[in-house]
Amino acid sequence: MDVVAKLKRGVSRQFSMGSLSRSRFSFGRQASLDRRLSSPKRFAFGRQSSLDPNRRSPVKGEIGVPENLDATMQLLFMACQGDAKGVEDLLKDGVDVNSIDLDGRTALHIAACEGHVDVITLLLSWRANIDARDRWGSTAAADAKHYGNDEIYNLLISRGAKTRETRKTPMTVFDPKEVPEYELNPAELHFRRGDELLKGIFQIAKWNGTKVSVKMLEKDDYSDPDTINAFKNELTVMQKVRHPNVVQFFGAVTQNIPMMIIFEHLPKGDLGSYLKKNGRLPMPKALLCALHIARGLNYLHECKPDPIIHCDLRPKCQKYFAR
Repeated sequence: MDVVAKLKRGVSRQFSMGSLSRSRFSFGRQASLDRRLSSPKRFAFGRQSSLDPNRRSPVKGEIGVPENLDATMQLLFMACQGDAKGVEDLLKDGVDVNSIDLDGRTALHIAACEGHVDVITLLLSWRANIDARDRWGSTAAADAKHYGNDEIYNLLISRGAKTRETRKTPMTVFDPKEVPEYELNPAELHFRRGDELLKGIFQIAKWNGTKVSVKMLEKDDYSDPDTINAFKNELTVMQKVRHPNVVQFFGAVTQNIPMMIIFEHLPKGDLGSYLKKNGRLPMPKALLCALHIARGLNYLHECKPDPIIHCDLRPKCQKYFAR
């Protein structure tokens, strides 16, 4: 244990003494800010999210620090260790205070789980998003409360952190392990301000930097059994199908309000809009369009064990520019 303690102190000292720029953990500023340059990784140290269904026991004495930690992982590691000076050095070097790992966890989440008040105070002074939610919908305040870190919980609440709202949906599950695999974190969806959300119309949003089409339920729909059943049936069908001539299903939001289904975005719209704007198609293009529709329908009809019947083949329902 003496060796482990020395190693821990050594790692902490290395980051706290301002030696980041000279160490093997050095990184370029643009790499820490441009998420496209590297795929997010899961932070595997310390305590988990309070809502993470995959519970694991921390390894005693676990200090394994990979030599290839990227900027985000360095920030989360320093927050986990309670190294406020190391966190501050990283932030001054250009690391985004709201950087997230694969599970959407920020340094604020990590520090709240571990009970490091000084790190929490520092992150808030750098304008960390106090209400950031991870992939399971947990906030830093919820994590602090879950792990009994009352001082941090009270601090976050006093700074304006919102308590978790108990807004149940018709598909809410009470066991985190029962949350569907397709469930997405609604905080990852970014809509343009001013866009009106209309019933039955796909809205454009950004999901992790990718444009997507989002179908959203209105408030009145939650009390309509027929609408909810249609929503569930659409989810059941869409998560099964994969074909070049069928719009790709990405995921859904069923545990938070508003409930949504997320599809790939086809920038040139549907066949109905195209015909209305440009008139009838030339024969070669019309035949190609018909062939693509027929291939998509044939795939649905041949699905096993139960065929899928598309009940609305109006031109406005045909995504003409699928690929």
